[in-house]
Amino acid sequence: MTAVGISQLHPAPPVRGGALTIDDLLDLHRPRDRATPRVRANFVASVDGSATAAGRTRDLGGPADLLVFDLLRQLCDVVVVGAGTVRDEGYGPMRLGDEAVAWRRRVGLPDHPVFAIVSGRLGLDPTSSVFAGAPVRPLVLTHDAAPRAARARLDRVADVVSCGRDRVDPRLLVRALVERGLPQIHTEGGPALLGDLVAADVVDELCLTVSPNLEGGAGPRIVAAREAMALRGLALDHVLLSGDMLLTKWSRTR
Repeated sequence: MTAVGISQLHPAPPVRGGALTIDDLLDLHRPRDRATPRVRANFVASVDGSATAAGRTRDLGGPADLLVFDLLRQLCDVVVVGAGTVRDEGYGPMRLGDEAVAWRRRVGLPDHPVFAIVSGRLGLDPTSSVFAGAPVRPLVLTHDAAPRAARARLDRVADVVSCGRDRVDPRLLVRALVERGLPQIHTEGGPALLGDLVAADVVDELCLTVSPNLEGGAGPRIVAAREAMALRGLALDHVLLSGDMLLTKWSRTR
């Protein structure tokens, strides 16, 4: 099956006709060594750099972007998302489709990745479908100073893990996930979480879709850093094309 008209621009693929297949896309994005911890981020942005349109990311994407979005979940051990993004984007339980589950079984992975929500204030509803419908018990990544009452409520539906004293420390977050046997870490944002991960220099890969739209400058960038930081060099792994949409993958150079 071809992958919604996605073709490869860089690096130039072997000469052959037609679009990439699902297997091609999986091969382009799969980790070469699952035992080596790796933090990957996936974002979409307009040509003028906005991470949202009218406050949401979904209007910037399209079928090809959604396909890669789903495949990146299929490949990872854990999906890490900030609590604000969970609320703003209307997240439900982290449940993959039947084909993705079958693929994961064939390669020896659990049926579904773990869903890890990052929250300092623990303003999460323990009765929401994110928890109630989860096929795997979720994680809530927080810090020691988080509200005790909220933590007690969430303890009933998730494993609440402290990753710092008074704020979530990205390096402790990564360590906690790796220690739980979840080395392939995938984050879908939002910008504040990605900003913290970039500032801590723990991001190894960025999958960025460039949406063929101009947003006008009202929306946020994909990274919302707390303070200025040194440049983080990236190497271009590939560029894919679907219509006028570019799907890129970059690796951190250290």
